[in-house]
Amino acid sequence: MAAAAKHLTPVTLELGGKNPCYVDDNCDPQTVANRVAFFRYFNSGQTCVAPDYILCSPEMQARLLPALQSAITRFYGKDPQSSPDLGRIISEKNFQRLRGLLSCGHVAIGGQTDESDRYIAPTVLVGVQETEPVMQEEIFGPILPIMNVRSLDEAIEFIRRREKPLALYAFSNSSQVVKRVLAQTSSGGFCGNDGFMHMTVASLPFGGVGASGMGSYHGKFSFDTFSHHRACLLRRPGLEKVYALRYPPHTPRNLRVLLAAMETRSCSCALL
Repeated sequence: MAAAAKHLTPVTLELGGKNPCYVDDNCDPQTVANRVAFFRYFNSGQTCVAPDYILCSPEMQARLLPALQSAITRFYGKDPQSSPDLGRIISEKNFQRLRGLLSCGHVAIGGQTDESDRYIAPTVLVGVQETEPVMQEEIFGPILPIMNVRSLDEAIEFIRRREKPLALYAFSNSSQVVKRVLAQTSSGGFCGNDGFMHMTVASLPFGGVGASGMGSYHGKFSFDTFSHHRACLLRRPGLEKVYALRYPPHTPRNLRVLLAAMETRSCSCALL
């Protein structure tokens, strides 16, 4: 962005952030676990739109943990390290950073690591505090913290007081709950009752807002991003007597006509 600014070149920035995932008490925990686990551990969590943390009640956490364990075992087997479907951490630097985050809260699922293989098991953390490092930076790895909230109001307030995320997810059997999360929060994209499938739909824009970026792309939105929307008005050379109303001296009559033309909402007049 700094390099482009020297040449007054506009940019579209798709950045990252911590993508919240609210799980309502009114939903099937295994369905939620299947979808959250798939999208959290896809590419070993190294996607900018992965669910970064879960917000749910303590009661839903108790139901969700065994469901997450079941989903992880079904996806990657009893020994995820030997699974051909689970990737590795991209670099030694990122591996060390992620391993340091495992000390936050306490490990409820997974937590195993192998530095020689850059392997970190699909992990779920509980008892995490908002001030801990795992809640202060984008995780970008196979670690899923669960934060407890007492109500939907508290979850929305928690999301709103943090930087605007690139994506936001809400799970509930109640469409009203999902719609309320959508209406009362701001994020680059939103998906109800699923993971980052919204970014696979070419007819939807993909991009961030605030700290998660600016502008959007995908499908026609990419074409628009790289296009200049040029205003163009082609006028006939005649009708000069009509257009003369705009020229000085500005008599009260002429001003009334011009103001009336401007104030009529359905008017397409372009006398000025």
